[in-house]
Amino acid sequence: MSKRYRQTVALLTALTDIVLINVAFALAYFVRYQLEWPRPVIDEYYVPYQTFIPIAALFTGVLLLTFLLERVYEVRRGRPWLDEVYAILNGTTNGVILLIVFFFVSGSPLYSRLIFLYAAVAVVVVLGLGRAVRNWILNALRRRGVGVDRVLVVGAGETGRMIMRNIVAQPELGYRIVGYVDDDPRKANGAVGRFSGLGTVDDLPQILAAGNVDEVIVTLPWMYHRKILRIVNECARSEIRARIVPDLFQMSVRRLDMDNLNGLPLLSVQEPRISTAGQIAKRVLDIIGAAVVLILTAPFMALAALAIRLDSPGPILFRQERVGRGESRFTLYKFRTMYKDAEEQLETLKAHNEASGPLFKMKNDPRITRVGRILRRTSVDELPQLYNVLKGEMSLVGPRPPLPREVEQYQDWHRRRLAVAPGITGLWQVSGRSDLTFDEMVLLDLYYIENWSLFLDFKILLRTIPQVIFARGAY
Repeated sequence: MSKRYRQTVALLTALTDIVLINVAFALAYFVRYQLEWPRPVIDEYYVPYQTFIPIAALFTGVLLLTFLLERVYEVRRGRPWLDEVYAILNGTTNGVILLIVFFFVSGSPLYSRLIFLYAAVAVVVVLGLGRAVRNWILNALRRRGVGVDRVLVVGAGETGRMIMRNIVAQPELGYRIVGYVDDDPRKANGAVGRFSGLGTVDDLPQILAAGNVDEVIVTLPWMYHRKILRIVNECARSEIRARIVPDLFQMSVRRLDMDNLNGLPLLSVQEPRISTAGQIAKRVLDIIGAAVVLILTAPFMALAALAIRLDSPGPILFRQERVGRGESRFTLYKFRTMYKDAEEQLETLKAHNEASGPLFKMKNDPRITRVGRILRRTSVDELPQLYNVLKGEMSLVGPRPPLPREVEQYQDWHRRRLAVAPGITGLWQVSGRSDLTFDEMVLLDLYYIENWSLFLDFKILLRTIPQVIFARGAY
C-alpha cells in the first residue's frame, strides 16, 4: 500500500466524516426537538436548528481533532472494523467531554446537554456504518487490482508458502504476488501454483531494478541473518519496503502451544487441526445443513435422476473411491454426468489435461453427457454428496476430496490438507473453482485448516451461492 494511496484514503475518509458528523448532529436535533424524546420540549426552551449550526461546526472540528489523536485516520491493511469503531467511540467521548467543559468554562449558553449525548451515539453508529461501507468498497476495488501492492517473496519453504496461501485466500488485503526467489535451484526456476520462481537471491537487484515490485517479504530462517540484512539493505537502496517474517521456528503463531514449568516458558508445535469443540460444532452444522438442503432440493434431485435416465444408458448415481480425513477411504456419491465408459477413456485423454499437478480437467471433456454438462454447470451433480455428509465422511465445507491416484503423487506439504474431512464446497471453490492450479488449491485448503472458525464456514457457504448461480469456474 503506497504512501500516496494511504493519504488519499485517509483524506477521503476525513471528508466523508465531516459530512456524516453533521448528519449525526442533525439527527440528534431531530430526535430531541422534533420527536421530543424522552420528554416534551417546553415552548420557551425550543431552539431552532439555525442556532445550533455554529455549535455543530465546533462539534465537527473538535471530533476531527480527537479522531486524529486516536489515529482514526491511520490506514492499515487488515485493520479490524471493531478496532476502528472503538477508536471512533473513544474520540467521540473525548470530544463531547471537551465541548461540555468548554461551554461550562466559557459561560456560553448550552441549550441542551441531551443533544450532545444523542449526537455522540449517532456519530458512533453513522461513522461505524460508514466505515463498513468504505471497507466493502476498498475490498471490492482490491479484488479488481486497485490499490494492490506487488509482492516478491524471498524463500519458497514452508513459511514462504504460508505467506502465499494467506495472500491467495485474502485478496481483499490488497497484495499480489509477482513471484519468489529461492537459493534452491529446483525451486528458483520452478513454480508454486501460479507463482513462478524468478531466480535466486543473487538476482534480487535486477528484479527490483525492473520496477515491478512494491514490497519484499523475507521468509528465510534467522541462520541466514547476514543474507537477510543484505536483502533489507538492497531493498532500502531501491526504496522498496522490506518485511521479515519472525523466525519463531518458522511456524505460524496459531501452531504454537505455550505452557510453563515453574515459570519457565515451554513451547510446542502443533499440526494444524480443528479443536474438539470446533469439530463438534462443525458436525452439528453439517447434519442440520445437509438435512435441510436435502429436503429443499429433493424435487430437483428427482428431476435430475429422471433426466439422466432418459439421456444416456448407465446408473443414475456415480460412485467413486475418494480419500478422506487421515487418508481413510470412502465411497463418494454424485449424479452421473459422463457416459458409463468414461473411466476407460481417461488414458486416451490425458494428453489433453488442462489442470496442474495430479488433477485431470478438460473444459470440453467429450465424456460428459448433454444432461451432465447442465448438472455440472448448476452443481446439481454434487447434491448426492449430502449423503456422505450425513454419514460423517464429508463436511459441507472443507478441502476437495481427492482420488487415491492423486494422493500417491502428493508432496509432503500437500498431505497436510488431509488433516480434516473433505467438503462439498470450500475456500478453493469460492476462490476460482476449476480455474485454480493444484498448488493454489492446496494453499487455500491449508489456510482454511489453520484459520478455521464457524464464521469462516458460514462465509464460505454464503460465497458459494453466487458461484453456483453464475457457474464460475464450473465445467
